[in-house]
Amino acid sequence: MDVVGFVCAVLLSAAVAVGKPTLRKERVLRDPELSRQAHEDNKSFQYDHEAFLGKDEAKTFDQLTPEESKDRLGKIVDRIDSNADGYITTEELKAWIKRVQKRYVYENVAKVWSDYDLNKDNKISWDEYKQATYGYYLANPEEFEDATDQFSFKKMLPRDERRFRTADLNGDRAADREEFTAFLHPEEFERMKDTVVLETLEDIDKNGDGHVDEDEYIADMFAHEDGGPEPDWVKTEREQFSDFRDLNKDGKMDQDEIRHWIMPQDYDHAQAEARHLVYESDQDKDQMLTKDEILDNWNMFVGSQATNYGEDLTRNHDEL
Repeated sequence: MDVVGFVCAVLLSAAVAVGKPTLRKERVLRDPELSRQAHEDNKSFQYDHEAFLGKDEAKTFDQLTPEESKDRLGKIVDRIDSNADGYITTEELKAWIKRVQKRYVYENVAKVWSDYDLNKDNKISWDEYKQATYGYYLANPEEFEDATDQFSFKKMLPRDERRFRTADLNGDRAADREEFTAFLHPEEFERMKDTVVLETLEDIDKNGDGHVDEDEYIADMFAHEDGGPEPDWVKTEREQFSDFRDLNKDGKMDQDEIRHWIMPQDYDHAQAEARHLVYESDQDKDQMLTKDEILDNWNMFVGSQATNYGEDLTRNHDEL
């Protein structure tokens, strides 16, 4: 983000980057079109490296040699094999991926909890969050003279407060662990999904008409700064907008269409990833994986959700 370093460190997942992206930005939480496209590239494993929420943890894999990775991956395989029959099914992989994803979310909250629970009462009030996140800005507004910075803070503070109120089930203006998890990771909670849709609309709707037209949709992904021709993927996205995003064909997306775009109801992210891993590693095509088949394709697994981008490979086996 290009706001101010101090605030960048504390906004965490509640923050929004300032400035137009120059490359493709992914907003879709579970997108079958993205899944199919990325899975066609079996050499790069880009999908497996980026699909899971904890992609920053990928760096931990660099700490291990291939031999160490395979050894620790083998121990993880034993844990995935819930019935200990020597075979990993798609359902077992799906269950493991969901477990790892859920663990990441709650561990992320645990890591930052003390930064916000200033009075150590095991709750985070809105005032505590506002002070920890925006206190420096509120106390020193003269240091934020850039118009973009001013606009960003003025926009983010009320939006964060609105999200906090939605997460705060009992309305006491203080979040317990579960409520604060819903605040930081709203995409994981059904009651927060209207908030995710509204925030997406607010981010992209530059003309303020309450809808997202094709140009706004593209501008959120690509900044046409050099005046040259649009990349092929941008042309494809324009076709996607017309064919699949604008469901009622009125030239723009409303909130229901945005929800359908970023949260397709008929798509199970973990199921798709599990099927992908089985398909790519199932040498004898029996629709199950042995430990040997997984270890033979170890590089895909250490970059997939099944091992949280290799993070599980650096953990003590007893922690898993």
